[in-house]
Amino acid sequence: MPAKVAHFTQVEEQVFEDPSARGVKVRWLIKKEDGAENFAMRLFEIEPQGYSPHHTHDWEHEIYVLEGKGVIRIGDVEHEVEPGCFAFIPPREPHSIINTGDKPLKFLCLIPYK
Repeated sequence: MPAKVAHFTQVEEQVFEDPSARGVKVRWLIKKEDGAENFAMRLFEIEPQGYSPHHTHDWEHEIYVLEGKGVIRIGDVEHEVEPGCFAFIPPREPHSIINTGDKPLKFLCLIPYK
């Protein structure tokens, strides 16, 4: 596979289809089809007052906040975040992300392939 270098706007934005989410879009920047064997890099955007579902799964997450303000809820604890904040969410830990600001909340999310 060749290397990949691109601008994020060259990657299709997808609406996150889940009835327990609101205003969430994702771009799969780096994925298996690009030759990435171990990790995927995704760019999420959550509109003001939007949120991801409170959910869990068997893999970890690494998150880095680029723009906006919000809350990352891990278990029952809420952590306020802004640009420059990061989070590690262990496997099987319930979590969600809520935009508490008046601008889009943008963050990178890396997940392993299992």
